Parts: sequence; C-alpha cells; structure tokens
Amino acid sequence: MKPKNYSENIIKVFKKDGFILSEPDVLLDSDYIIQRSGENFRKLMLTFEDDTGKNMCLRPDLTVASCIKYLKENSKTNSKIYYSGQAYRRSNRPKDKVVNDQLGIEILGSKNKSYDDLKVIKTITNSIKKIKIKNISTKVGDVSLFQRLLDSLNIPERWKMRLNRHFWRPKYFEDLLNRLETNSDVDPSIVELDKKKFLDMKTIDQNKEIANRKISEIISRFDRKIKDPRSFKENKKTVKIIREYLKINCPIVKLEKTLNIFILKNKLGANIFKDLSNLKNLSKIDSKTVFSTNFGRDIEYYTGLVFEIYNSSNKEIARGGRYDSLLKSLGSKRNISAVGAAINLNNLKRWKI
Repeated sequence: MKPKNYSENIIKVFKKDGFILSEPDVLLDSDYIIQRSGENFRKLMLTFEDDTGKNMCLRPDLTVASCIKYLKENSKTNSKIYYSGQAYRRSNRPKDKVVNDQLGIEILGSKNKSYDDLKVIKTITNSIKKIKIKNISTKVGDVSLFQRLLDSLNIPERWKMRLNRHFWRPKYFEDLLNRLETNSDVDPSIVELDKKKFLDMKTIDQNKEIANRKISEIISRFDRKIKDPRSFKENKKTVKIIREYLKINCPIVKLEKTLNIFILKNKLGANIFKDLSNLKNLSKIDSKTVFSTNFGRDIEYYTGLVFEIYNSSNKEIARGGRYDSLLKSLGSKRNISAVGAAINLNNLKRWKI
C-alpha cells in the first residue's frame, strides 16, 4: 500500500469504532506543561517567546494537547476522539525526526477501564491490519504493578516515594537501587558537599548563629547526614526482589502463573497482583502478546497499561497506554480515566511498508 493511503484507511477504522475527530492546538503554553507534567517535557519541547514575552511551544505530544483541549472544553462526559496531526519534539537519537506525523485515539472520562484498554488496542491493531501490515507483534506492561509491589515491601516510605517517582528514569533508578542496597540514602555528590561544609564550619566559632541556629547545631546535623544512619535491615533482600521482578518477561497467557511463582519464591502477599483481568483480556486480541515488567518506563505520565506494536522486523508501529493522572496534572480537580494510542506515520513511510 502506498504511504498516502495509510491515513485514509486508518481513519476509516477509527470512525467505524466510534471515534470522533478532535483537532488539538498546535501552540501551547510551555510553562503550563512543564509546571504540571514535569521537567521531562522541557528537553523535548521546541520553545519560543511570543510578542508578549510569554513562553510558548509547538505541541510535543498529541496526547497532552488532546487532554488540554478536553479540559478547555469543560468536558465531563466520556469522549472517544481521534486525531491526525504532527507532534514536534527533540530527540537524542540523530535519525529521529523533529516533526512526527501521527494518527491516534483517546478515550477520556470513561469508567469502564478494562473494556477501554481492550478497545484501544483492538482498534489500533485493526487499523494496522487495514493497511496490509502482516505478522505484527505486541508487547505490553503495566506500571501500576510496580507500585503494588512497592506497597507490599518492608521498605521506608521515603524509598517507596523515590523508587516510584524515578521508575521512568532507568539509569537513575539503578543508582537508587545501588544506594538502597548499600544503605547509602544520600546522593554521593551531596555527601561530598556536606563534608566540605562540615569541615568549613568546624573552623568557625561554634556559638555563632546562622538563621537562629548555632553553628554547633548545624555541624551536628551535617555529621548525621554524612554518616547516613537512615538504614533498614532488609535492604539487600528488597533490592534483590525488585531486580528479580523487573526481569519478568513472558507470554501474556502465562502472566498470572509467572507472577504467582515470583510471589511464592519471595514470600510476598498472595493478593499483591490480584485482578489481572485487564491484562489477561489482551490475549483475546493476540495470544502471542508478550508481557514485560520492565516495559513502559520512558514516558512518565503512564499509570497502568502500556503497549507497543511492531512489524515483522521488530520496528515500532504504534504505542499507547493508560494515563489516569495526566488530566489532573494539567489542571483537572480530580483524576480522569484516560487511555490512548498513536501510530507513527513517519516509521511506516521510512520502512515503506
């Protein structure tokens, strides 16, 4: 099939499945996005100042742009939308284009999460088949399962918060695990800075005050931080469990059995991963779907299901997932159920599928 026919045929499937066209704004308030969605977006965005000095950007992501439009329209009902447009973002990979042509769908505000997850993947899969791409494969994950695991572990709350917050930054996450394993609860660079301050302050009059605190009190605090007494006995066992969990990779049809073996081996609570129906249902679309606990760690706003679909050469065609917290971070007073996916047309054209 010729590339020019991709969009037309994909949109036919979107419309058939009940999705309605939405046209998100191309220009967005960059400060608004950064303040609500985190600094991760800053490195992706193409920003500029408008005539009034306001910081603006070209939309880096059509999902974010669609959510902003949904909130602007004060939508309070279930919305099934599709979009066809361009996202503009930087990349660390030289071969990646700045302008990405995308076709995507979103279901916003619905309460039937399991059905919606299945609907989005099914619609995307059918649209790919519509453009004659054969032998596709699907890989899925669920980032909410990691939160369930953390909640079950005997680990200080500060560590639960850190590991959960930085799950989307694999390199830094591994650094955190190393610190947790060795009971080093402080960033090494901060420790060195504290040591320098500690040595400098020891040369000052100990009765002198800074911000209503005696130098001796401040030195005592630095001393405690440097020695880092904030430790717990099960640190090595905890890290071992987390690393073992992140190695789980299995066919979706064997997911429940695989997780149960993991639970029994590590003597965890039997109900940690109860109700996996939303994941098990995916086998109805493709029984060869693969599940990975380490999958979906590159976009921070995902809160549950994540997935990617590949061609026979293992090249990504589409990706998506659930992001129930995104609309609240963008200004909603409450979490709003949301799931969606996008097909990258650039990839289809590049491979001349």
